[in-house]
Amino acid sequence: MITPLTAESLFGQWRLEITIYAVGHKVPDSDSICSAIALSYLKTTIGEDVKPARLGELSPETLFILDKFGFEQPELKTSFADTDGIYVVDHSDRIQGPDDIDATTILGIIDHHKLGDITTSTPLEIWVRPVGCTNTIIKMMYDFHNVEIPKNIAGAMMCAILSDTVIFKSPTCTTADIKCVEALAEIAGIEDYKALGMEMFTVKSSVQGTPVRELVLRDFKDFNMKANIVGIGQLEVIDLALFDDMKADLHADLQAVKEEGNRHTVMLLLTDIMQEGSELLVVSDDISIVEKAYDITLVDGKAWLPGVMSRKKQVVPPLQDTFA
Repeated sequence: MITPLTAESLFGQWRLEITIYAVGHKVPDSDSICSAIALSYLKTTIGEDVKPARLGELSPETLFILDKFGFEQPELKTSFADTDGIYVVDHSDRIQGPDDIDATTILGIIDHHKLGDITTSTPLEIWVRPVGCTNTIIKMMYDFHNVEIPKNIAGAMMCAILSDTVIFKSPTCTTADIKCVEALAEIAGIEDYKALGMEMFTVKSSVQGTPVRELVLRDFKDFNMKANIVGIGQLEVIDLALFDDMKADLHADLQAVKEEGNRHTVMLLLTDIMQEGSELLVVSDDISIVEKAYDITLVDGKAWLPGVMSRKKQVVPPLQDTFA
C-alpha cells in the first residue's frame, strides 16, 4: 500500500532538513560563543530551529564558563555553504566572519560593534545597539519575545557581559549592561556576580606556559581600514607583570603574524584591568599612523595607554579615522 503524501508530511520533512546556525567571529571570545548559544535557544523556542556554531578554538575563559554552566562546546564549523542560513552574532565585518559567508543567507545580525561591511540581497533581522556586550542585546530579545531564560543560559550570558565590560570597568559599559547582569544573576542564582567575574579573569590571566602564538591570537580581530588589513589582539589580565618575561617574544611574533597575513599593521593590547590601562605593542608598515591615532611616541614599538581598555571604542575608531 502506498501512503499518500500530505502537505503535513511534506512540510514536516522539509522542516527537519533545514539547517540554520548562529555563529560569531573568528577567534571566538566568550561573548561570541555565549551569544550563539543564547540566540539559538531563543530562536528554537519561538519556532525556528537554530544551532550554535564556532569558527575556532575556545579560550580558557570561555571553557571555564561553559564548564561552570554545563554546556558542551558548540559545533566547530568553518563552512556554511551547505546551510539554509546563519545568524551573525558579535560582529558585522566580513573579514571576521565565515570565509564563505556569500554562499549562504544571512538571516540576521545581532551585534554591539561599529556597523561593518556585511551586505545582503534579502531583508534580514538586525539588532545593533551601543552597549557593552552582544548578550545584553540578546537579553532584550528574550524580553521582547517574552521567553523565559533557562538558569544555565542566564549564567553564561551574565559571564559574557562581565567579560566584555571588564566587570563594568570598560568605557563601553552602559546601564543596560549592568541591569542585565543583575537580572541574569538572579535567574542563575548567583549571589556575588563580581566575585565570579574576578574568578573568571583569574582564569583569563593564566598565561604562563602558553605558546606565544596562542596568546597573540587568543582575542585577535582583523579590520579592513581603507584596503589595509590591520590585526588587533588583546589580552586582559589582573597583573601586567605576568608579561614581563615574554614581551620580547610577543613583539617578535607580531612581526611574524603581520608577514604571514600580509597585514599593514599588527597591534597587541596588554590590558591591566586593575590599573585600568593598556600597554600597546605594535609592528607596522607605517608607525607614524599609529602614533598619530593615539597621540603617542612609540619606544621600541611599545607605549602605555592610560585608561584604554576597549578595543572597539578606544582603539579601532581613532586608528580607522587616521587611515581615512
